Amino acid sequence: MIHNHRILIAATWRTVIELSWANRVTPEANSTTQSVKECPLNTNPASTITRPPWRSWLPLYVALALIWGSTFYLIMVGLEMFTPVGVAFGRIAFGAVTLVVVSVVGKIWFPPRWSWKHIFVVSILWVSVPAMLYAYGETRVSSALAGIINAATPLMTLLAMLIAFPEEKPTRQRIIGLFIGFLGILIVVGVWNRSGGNDPVGMLALLGAVACYGIGFPYARKYLIGPSAREPINPISLALAMLLGGLIVTGPIVAFTGVVKTDFAWGPLVAVAVLGILGSGLASVLNFKLVAASDATTASTVTYFTPLVAVVTGALLLNETITWNQPFGALFVVIGAAIAQGVITGRVGMWRRRM
Repeated sequence: MIHNHRILIAATWRTVIELSWANRVTPEANSTTQSVKECPLNTNPASTITRPPWRSWLPLYVALALIWGSTFYLIMVGLEMFTPVGVAFGRIAFGAVTLVVVSVVGKIWFPPRWSWKHIFVVSILWVSVPAMLYAYGETRVSSALAGIINAATPLMTLLAMLIAFPEEKPTRQRIIGLFIGFLGILIVVGVWNRSGGNDPVGMLALLGAVACYGIGFPYARKYLIGPSAREPINPISLALAMLLGGLIVTGPIVAFTGVVKTDFAWGPLVAVAVLGILGSGLASVLNFKLVAASDATTASTVTYFTPLVAVVTGALLLNETITWNQPFGALFVVIGAAIAQGVITGRVGMWRRRM
């Protein structure tokens, strides 16, 4: 279990860009940060902790970028046989089974009973609804576009945080980042093209999924991962509980919509299995290890590369047409998110201090 929930919320705020439930801090990182906090005379924590070499965390970094960036390609392949809700249910089920194995091997307990209702609410916003919306959205737009829109997750999250928590002051840096990011979304969507282009219903579904991530974070911060939470919860246990909550929601729906829409094929089944085992299961574990091997800020930048992976896989493996405005707008979205989160200015300040 993690014994310092203040460190958990700090790391989670830094790793807010992800889909969701995966961005948490590990006990190893927690104990390292705790050692710094217990030295009140130390005004420069960086002088106490040596930043690990990039070779120790780069393989994890690249693996996560490839896994999360390939999510949208795997969804598109899965839709060749499965219904949108079938894809969502399948990936959640495979992910849950994976984390059950991880929990059993690691002897990780299930979250306390008081947290169940809050976990269920967060699972709706972070797991079941986004999974269904992304799958439905990709029936109408390309996987590359879905990956680009997903990059706006930290912008939606920051906007929701500013609304839900007045103490999170809208600094000039955050306002500039939000403006650049949402300008990028308008470029990606191609608002000037009224004669066709991107399907508006598909775009709304993708933006709705991103909005769910943003809305869910203030609630999770208040009841599960913030300083006001009743007690800290192991992140693996929390991830598993949310996946189980996702099954409770998507199970009855898929019973009506059906799981498959065509004859059986191995390709879509393997795609959904990989999507669940890696994307919804093992990626959570890898992300925790990455935070421990590097730092929370470095780990948060992984998702800046997922649009690039989504565009490349969509173009090369699905022969999707990439218009000029999509990668151009994606660049604005990523830069805006990095500015709003302080990643760009933080890195520049760190570089200046080392000079």
